[in-house]
Amino acid sequence: MLKVILALGSTQTLAWASGYYIPAILADPVARELDVSPNLFFAAFSMALLISALLGPAVGRRIDLIGGRGVLAISSLAFAAGLVLLGLSASALWLFVAWAILGVAMGLGLYDAAFAALSRLYGMEARIPITGITLMAGFASTIGWPLTALGVSTIGWRETCFAWAAAHLLLALPLNLLVIPRAPAAAIPAEVTARPDVVMDRAMWLLAFAFAAGWVVTAAMAAHMPRMIQQAGASYADAVLAASLFGPAQVAARLAEVTLARDLHPLVTARLAAITHPIGSALLAWLGPAMATPFAILLGAGNGILTIARGTVPLAVFGPENYGYRIGLLGAPARIAQAFAPLVFGFIIDGFGLATLLITSALSLSALVALWLVPASVAPGRNIP
Repeated sequence: MLKVILALGSTQTLAWASGYYIPAILADPVARELDVSPNLFFAAFSMALLISALLGPAVGRRIDLIGGRGVLAISSLAFAAGLVLLGLSASALWLFVAWAILGVAMGLGLYDAAFAALSRLYGMEARIPITGITLMAGFASTIGWPLTALGVSTIGWRETCFAWAAAHLLLALPLNLLVIPRAPAAAIPAEVTARPDVVMDRAMWLLAFAFAAGWVVTAAMAAHMPRMIQQAGASYADAVLAASLFGPAQVAARLAEVTLARDLHPLVTARLAAITHPIGSALLAWLGPAMATPFAILLGAGNGILTIARGTVPLAVFGPENYGYRIGLLGAPARIAQAFAPLVFGFIIDGFGLATLLITSALSLSALVALWLVPASVAPGRNIP
């Protein structure tokens, strides 16, 4: 199990660093060279997130049937192809084509696919490896942003895209093919070969809403956190310094989850995670810039746990049957909402300033209510306290 965790943790770190996180660094230099608006670059990125959301259920279903090894390997090829096309882009059209392919890659190769692959391999024992890979991939922004920025400043943004593509071919592809085991034939239940028996019942809708609300807050704050902290009176330098603690806080929270809270039902830790942002927002709004660091740490810690919860809560509540298809359904609303959150909240901050935290806190609290209403288990024959 350890070598699978290390392999998937490495490939997930690479996928997030070279996919989800590169727009923050590449948008401006790409826009300048192609003579387009940076907003156009982010529009292409939003399109990619929508594509990945739409692919989620089908990808999860495929992993339920055959395991995740082949799907993850194809994602490595798709990431490489998309990054090469991005590096070759000479117009807005090719920019959108490149991001369309990267959207397919993200649908095939980010957390939901990895979680489904682990569930197919380990069933109800997948909680520990799920936590393990998110623990490693929590450093994706910490690694990806500086490396991408270094590449842009030394070899240029096009060559940086080519370098990330090479990493997928030389590192991620071999790891996915050689280290991730095939799903044993005996481990494929007969019922998953039939039409998926997954009903969008009350528990499913509650979880879909909770995950979507949580990801809206994360996406909005990830894009605007320094600006939001400045709204409380902090300087730009202090705001950036505080915001930089978001990534390490995610990792620390995930480490605590796997060591201190491993015996708790995932719903319990998810509910605790949902209240971290409202607490941090209250501190920042009432006490000002002195609370910038606690605000960023609480936001990062909550997001770190909720990321794990997206994989472990459905497993605990519904069991491993049709798990990949189920988390694809659950994750689609979250990914769609995530695609538009940075743009929408940019306008909201323009109009409401620090009061925007009332909206994000309300979303987090609504997620808490939804999680509180989800039963601990609806899988037949299972009763997890």
